Amino acid sequence: MDLNGVAAIVTGGASGLGNATATMLAAAGAKVAIFDLNEDVGARAAQTIGGAFFKVNVADDASVSDAIAAAQAVHGPARVLVNCAGVAPAIRIVNKEGQPHPLDAFRKTVEVNLIGTFNMISKFAAALIAAGIEGEEAGVVVNTASVAAYDGQIGQAAYASSKGGVVGLTLPAARDLAQHRIRVVTIAPGIFLTPMLMGLPQAAQDSLGTQVPHPSRLGKPEEYAQMVAAIVANPMLNGEVIRLDGAIRMAPR
Repeated sequence: MDLNGVAAIVTGGASGLGNATATMLAAAGAKVAIFDLNEDVGARAAQTIGGAFFKVNVADDASVSDAIAAAQAVHGPARVLVNCAGVAPAIRIVNKEGQPHPLDAFRKTVEVNLIGTFNMISKFAAALIAAGIEGEEAGVVVNTASVAAYDGQIGQAAYASSKGGVVGLTLPAARDLAQHRIRVVTIAPGIFLTPMLMGLPQAAQDSLGTQVPHPSRLGKPEEYAQMVAAIVANPMLNGEVIRLDGAIRMAPR
């Protein structure tokens, strides 16, 4: 798909992988809508790339429906959706004091990472189908999982479960939407230099980077965006989960 003039939505587009993706899409000529809960940062990010910002809770039915309609009124029907919104708590199933994992924390992680992804896909697809786009390809969905879906570490029970759900969602979503000419692909990033990791001391960042076989460093958000661009450009990429991780296999801790 040629991105020039195409409307796109990026969830979690205010920072990190989402912001790098929104920037890439805008540079390619797309009309980008950033969906995020962080209103101040999101609005500035949208202004920087010449896009539009919408405050959205991806796990909320009405919030997503309203934002997709509002974005369509500004940019026309979106044909590209990149799901980057997510949370990553670090909580053991039973902590050192013997306390169980708070159920609300587990539920919120699944609601944002998995239910939010599904919510965005279904409503994006419904709006796109209603728009009646012609041609071989109507649209593309790119989801964000994680290598934690396969190599979940200590304290990642909620996160790994939610990202494993995104991996499992990929193929049936692609099959469901194939008749509507909408592709669905998922990226499973390894250790990337997101705002959360940028807050760590440089020595800690370097230590994490050495765990990656090659290149032996943290991934750059722009490299995630490059993969999104490649997925959008290649019409035969569909129903697949792509590990973008420098060949890392995560240790228990």
